[in-house]
Amino acid sequence: MHPILKNRFFRFLIIGGINTLFGYSIFVLFIFIGLHYALASFLALFAGVLFNFKTMGRFVFQSKNNLLIFKFASIYLMIYLINVGFLKFMATLYINMYLAGALVVFPVAILSFTLQKKFMFRTENTK
Repeated sequence: MHPILKNRFFRFLIIGGINTLFGYSIFVLFIFIGLHYALASFLALFAGVLFNFKTMGRFVFQSKNNLLIFKFASIYLMIYLINVGFLKFMATLYINMYLAGALVVFPVAILSFTLQKKFMFRTENTK
């Protein structure tokens, strides 16, 4: 493994970028077909939980523990509520939902990493 890939946060950024593209694409698709931002965000979250659980657990935290999916889903539920709160706030400012979704990506990603590291994968391999 390349030395830079040994850094967990760097791996998180790479995998997180892939996961973000996946989740944001789902969100945009649902906004495009006319769904409300809260429903679009929820459906993107649901698809993202399944996709992200495997990629984050395996490639970032070196975990193969599939039982953590429930804890992972709980963390993502908190992230969803925060995300929708940001979107709702931006809607009150009449910010386009495509732009609003893009603006919340980075702060939500940092929160996601922090919660996963502290509360989910803390007992897993710490490389």
